[in-house]
Amino acid sequence: MASRANATRRLARTFAAVNIGSFRISAMIMGETESGELQVLGSGHRASAGIKRGYVTDMAAATFAIRDAVERAEKSANSNVRSVWIACAGAGLASSVVSVDIEIGGRRIEDEDVDQLLIHAREMIQPDGRTVLHAQPAHYTLDGAHGVANPRGLHAERLGVDIHVMLADGAPVRNLTEAVQSAHLEVEGVVAAPLAAGHACLTIEERELGVALVEIGADVTNVAVFAGGMLLGLRAVPMGSADITDAIASSFGIRRSQAERLKCVAGSAVASPADHRELIPVSAPGEAGGDGAAVGPLARGADDKNRIVRAELVGVVTQQLAILTGEIGKALKGMGFSGSRAGQVVLTGGGAELAGMADFMQGALGQPVRLGRPPQLSGMPEAHHAPGFATLAGLCLYAAEDPVDIRAVGAGRGGVYRGFAKETGATALVGRLLRAVREYF
Repeated sequence: MASRANATRRLARTFAAVNIGSFRISAMIMGETESGELQVLGSGHRASAGIKRGYVTDMAAATFAIRDAVERAEKSANSNVRSVWIACAGAGLASSVVSVDIEIGGRRIEDEDVDQLLIHAREMIQPDGRTVLHAQPAHYTLDGAHGVANPRGLHAERLGVDIHVMLADGAPVRNLTEAVQSAHLEVEGVVAAPLAAGHACLTIEERELGVALVEIGADVTNVAVFAGGMLLGLRAVPMGSADITDAIASSFGIRRSQAERLKCVAGSAVASPADHRELIPVSAPGEAGGDGAAVGPLARGADDKNRIVRAELVGVVTQQLAILTGEIGKALKGMGFSGSRAGQVVLTGGGAELAGMADFMQGALGQPVRLGRPPQLSGMPEAHHAPGFATLAGLCLYAAEDPVDIRAVGAGRGGVYRGFAKETGATALVGRLLRAVREYF
């Protein structure tokens, strides 16, 4: 306990993140030491509630689940948090690049020139009534030459910049932030889930050369293409791992909880010759019929001990995966990431944890595929070093990087532009008190 307290005292700052998914809501508290090392102080997760396909469908249920997940992380970290970063996976995410330049006249580029360029770029953003989640400079150009990370001190006739803009529908984002605020937390920032997952799973070189990130959630699969250090294209496929669970439940006439267990314990994306000889109990140990006795209705095609042939389970899984992979392939082709322009595909999200998923996708897409996991940070539980927690870890890594948003330039504040009004001082205290009164009284 003493060593942990000493480590906490050496932290320069802490930040917290919440990933609000349709299957699971997870929270993580991370600290950064004075030397820049990142440490996971605590984490927690629970079953999701009030969320469907990335949208809030029940405010009260979502708020309770968020508060519960954060409290579990706080208990694990032995500390409390007041504000969190959150991910947005639905809300009609769209990505684009805005390129602008200004005249320099061959002189040396100063800080004022860069600020003037970014302010000019800010005026060029046209959200058309949608919410701007991010508007970040990806890289600069000098007289049309790309790939300049920092133009200050260099000479050029014209200075340009490529701005990565991420848009979302306003109402769903407001619902997410309100659910978090109703859980007595301030929203530090809203980050597009593909950006957060990319921070956790992709190397800087991959993002520069070109890579596709496929994040398979419970209800939504986000397909994103990175190149030149930016997220250049994004498609949302309204399918996910929950559709596989539903297909299993429908095919065998069993409960969804049983289907989920079968998928996780015995499901696979790759068949083997032994599958036809292996019998799998439908009921878990401790459930009615879980000891081998035939209790209650049998699953469709099961024997008298309510066991099914594993090959039949794998057949249902692969049939559903073929549909999902077909949609992913269409999304990649629509973004130009196919044929000779195709490259590495990185699978992440909870759905990527299904056994044999990378091999199945590689065969179906005809492209190299690997699993994307978050880095093994100090203090991170081994269970969180998995694709299903990539977005959560990526949120903390994004917060640690603290990227500049061009909307903050010239506004008297640096760092990340939050994109919505933040409560401060007495206003924040009153707001939290009112929310507490509404919930408990």
